[in-house]
Amino acid sequence: MDQRNLLMHQVMLGDRVRLDAYDKALSQVVRPGAVVADVGAGTLPLTALALRHGASQVYAVEADPQLAALGASLIKANGWTGRVTLVAGDARSVSMPSKFDVIVTELMGNLGPEEDMTRILHVFARRYLRPGGVVVPRQLVTYLAPVQFDDEGWGVWRDGFLDMRLDVIQQLVEPGAQLHFFTRMPTVLGEPVVLTDSANGSGASLRSRALRLKIGQAGCLHAVAGYFDATLVPGVSLSNFPSYPGCNWAVWIWPVRHTAVAPGDEIHLRVQIPETGRVVTDWRLDCRMLRKGWQ
Repeated sequence: MDQRNLLMHQVMLGDRVRLDAYDKALSQVVRPGAVVADVGAGTLPLTALALRHGASQVYAVEADPQLAALGASLIKANGWTGRVTLVAGDARSVSMPSKFDVIVTELMGNLGPEEDMTRILHVFARRYLRPGGVVVPRQLVTYLAPVQFDDEGWGVWRDGFLDMRLDVIQQLVEPGAQLHFFTRMPTVLGEPVVLTDSANGSGASLRSRALRLKIGQAGCLHAVAGYFDATLVPGVSLSNFPSYPGCNWAVWIWPVRHTAVAPGDEIHLRVQIPETGRVVTDWRLDCRMLRKGWQ
């Protein structure tokens, strides 16, 4: 068993906010006797929650062979044989013996869409969701926002930190995405803009997109932050920004040379996503500042 995989799932299972949100969502949509599909089932926490709320049968779909084998062991160990069926394979191509009242998944990456959840759910639900059935999450939106760090992360490389000049270090850092868990809330310098939205399919085949971030308050621009907001069911949402204790998702950060900004300034962005966009630190961002009043 890949030990990194086990450690990743260990962290995911320890994310109480994540599990509580799914618990609340499934309590609203799983009715006694419901048939549920858990897509990307992993170590089966969503399967367990579906059973808790009255599902009579859960089909746990898992593409990773090692995790599928682990899932089969968990089904046996928990006495779920007959109530939970492990289906090993890609959800986009597996053959299922039933249609479902509820399809649930948690295939959100640090930025949101890099695990291809929207496309996977679209294909699977089109084939197997019963009329009137429910998909959880209902919507996944990825945002980009201009931020000024507090004294952590990329924010420490500034003039005056510890009465030192550390800003010279900025020029040594190669342009590239970072993943960051905020321990102190940064200052958001302008309204976030939507990069992808599963409701309109904007992230399904995205490879490049141009956007503009408008600065709404004076400050020092440190980075562009990327994060997601998932609506599981109406009234129940889950986001990785701001970071919370135990959060298993980092915030995607594209550092920029620290730059003083004022209301009315704009950051022109172009997002570049490689063909295999699953590794989110390979995503690229080209940034250009346009000062208020400049043409």
